[in-house]
Amino acid sequence: MPMRSWLFVPGDSEKKLAKVASCGADVIIVDLEDAVAPQSKAIARGLTREWLTARRRAAGGSELWVRINALDTPLWRDDVDAVLATAPDGIMVPKASGPAQLQMLAAELHDREQRNGLPLGRTRLLPLVSETPAAALTIAAYAGATLPRLAGLTWGAEDLSAAIGASRKRDAEGRWTDTFRMVRAQVLLTAHACRVAPIDTLHADFRDLAGLERGARESHADGFAGMLAIHPDQVAVINLAFMPGEDEIAEARRIVEAFAAAPGAGALQLEGRMLDQPHLEQARRLLERLS
Repeated sequence: MPMRSWLFVPGDSEKKLAKVASCGADVIIVDLEDAVAPQSKAIARGLTREWLTARRRAAGGSELWVRINALDTPLWRDDVDAVLATAPDGIMVPKASGPAQLQMLAAELHDREQRNGLPLGRTRLLPLVSETPAAALTIAAYAGATLPRLAGLTWGAEDLSAAIGASRKRDAEGRWTDTFRMVRAQVLLTAHACRVAPIDTLHADFRDLAGLERGARESHADGFAGMLAIHPDQVAVINLAFMPGEDEIAEARRIVEAFAAAPGAGALQLEGRMLDQPHLEQARRLLERLS
């Protein structure tokens, strides 16, 4: 299924949890980390477990993920223990410090999946890979790591800007400044190298739907597969921006059909254009996203 819109919802808000299921997000991420105050963590775990259990009884719909607390805190094991029996589709890992940390979490998940009677390896991982300077410098290392649970890579700017003392993240034209452009580019390239989904960061002003649409369309054009969201109103905009247009889909089908009609061809002509294997691979990937 498409994984274009990844919508956060606070795990301690019954009201927001009740509303979010019908918003059309491809992925709902119940947040046990930044959106939940320290004194509400236990309440959030209970509500999240109940909500995930109820949603599991409904067929179809969004994928259901949970953002646990950072792995360098004592909170994340309680988070995992509270929700894993409900069989979430995946876990978002905040403040991920590098591949070794994810391998440690994968081993813990293996044991918990066994104890809960879940298929081994079913719980996928999406790390936020940019939230400290040291973490941002490890992004490329994911490409050489063995991480079979890895579903994608994503990034965020807020924690990193605070960590480096940046007073701005974007320039006067609204473009990311050099540090954040570098991080974003590394996430994009590394995710493609790992053959997992590159997920772009969120558009912080949820009322600025015009700015979100522009940013999401640019993100899709750059090669990202989806985008984080912090408000249900952002979902439809993101879904539309990351859905290939009819002309793109038709061209991809023509490219695939042309190569299928010429087995063994490394390159061929189509409508006056020279096409080779990278064009075929790009067309196939676009069509795979529709299935």
